[in-house]
Amino acid sequence: MYGCDIASVREIVALRPTTRLPGSPPFVSGLVNLRGAIVTVIDLAMRLGNGAASAEGSVVLAECGSRVIGLAVDDVRDVQAIARDLLDDGAGDLGRGGIVRGLGHLDVGVVIVLDVETLVHQVLA
Repeated sequence: MYGCDIASVREIVALRPTTRLPGSPPFVSGLVNLRGAIVTVIDLAMRLGNGAASAEGSVVLAECGSRVIGLAVDDVRDVQAIARDLLDDGAGDLGRGGIVRGLGHLDVGVVIVLDVETLVHQVLA
């Protein structure tokens, strides 16, 4: 289970067909037109090495600076606060390039907290 800082999330919409970009990495699903704005959609499951996101999933629209990026996910379950004392530092994230901010411990188990800005910077830089 993955999570991110809610401050970077603008909204969540149903997954919709994307227009593939020639030459883009496999984890870039493509572009969608969202109310007149063109948004790049990243398949988060594929970027994290977990296959591809479900066709029935959602797109988490995240703001990174002046850009809005879509993260295709299988499911959005809940919004919960994680107390700082329940969040372990993600300093051991060498294999993923620094996109793991930490590990959150909740009643439902461990949540891998992602750094959305770092993830977007890696993909769009």
